Amino acid sequence: MQQDYLDRLIALSLDEDLGAAGDVTSLAVVPADAEGSGELVAKEQMIVAGLDAFVRVFHMVDAEVEVELLKRDGDEIKPKVAAARVHGKLRSLLAAERTALNLVQRAAGIATLAQQAMTSVRGSKLRVLDTRKTPPGMRGLAKHAVRMGGASNHRFGLFDGILIKDNHIAAVGGDITEAVRRAKLNGPRLVKVEVEVTNFKQLEEAIAAGADVIMLDNMDDAQIREAVKLTASRVPIEVSGGVTLDRLPRLAKLGVDFVSMGALTHSARAMDLSLEIATTKKPARKSRSAQG
Repeated sequence: MQQDYLDRLIALSLDEDLGAAGDVTSLAVVPADAEGSGELVAKEQMIVAGLDAFVRVFHMVDAEVEVELLKRDGDEIKPKVAAARVHGKLRSLLAAERTALNLVQRAAGIATLAQQAMTSVRGSKLRVLDTRKTPPGMRGLAKHAVRMGGASNHRFGLFDGILIKDNHIAAVGGDITEAVRRAKLNGPRLVKVEVEVTNFKQLEEAIAAGADVIMLDNMDDAQIREAVKLTASRVPIEVSGGVTLDRLPRLAKLGVDFVSMGALTHSARAMDLSLEIATTKKPARKSRSAQG
């Protein structure tokens, strides 16, 4: 992930939580010189992700906070296993805690779901892709987490891939051929043109028009099987809509090349990690007499 993107995301997240006044509870209750330590511990099995964001939150709150990573993004961890340790001013740890947890829990949830999806199609040629259905502002982190789980990224945004959908086709009078022609003429060089279709007539038209990839939108398994037969390996096929973990093994057997699964980023639950912070007692100074 680009560092400037991550810093903007974290700055916005901290601003939401701390506002202009900061952590008023800790400022009122916790002594300014108090120090603390804590461990980021998994409470369930997961693929961990978002640890870079976790570190950056603490350093943005207080550059002197020490963060030790015990695991790396993409590692599988079991319950009661620590992924990181933190140490520093107790006020700083408490101010950063919730934002740091929010980001790593969400990223780990996406990575874990992506890993489950890939496990369900292991041994097949099928590639599982994410979509643009990500929490606003969190796309870079979400797509990074997808990769950490072993799945793949579709286009990052509207700027780096051409995907002609029903509204684009309608804008040129319902003519797929014309839409593809304009895309190839006016679009960025070397960018593939993908076309979404909902029936076999559109499928044949998209292939004839020179589409580089065909997206089958919301087709059932029988329709997908027929579409694969009609396409006859002329163009890679992606399936979108209604893709679930249970359905993935069936889609793999149908011979499609890709599935795009919005659930990877919009429905992944936050994983259960805790950050237990405790006050660290400073070692008592030895008296002059004890020092000899």
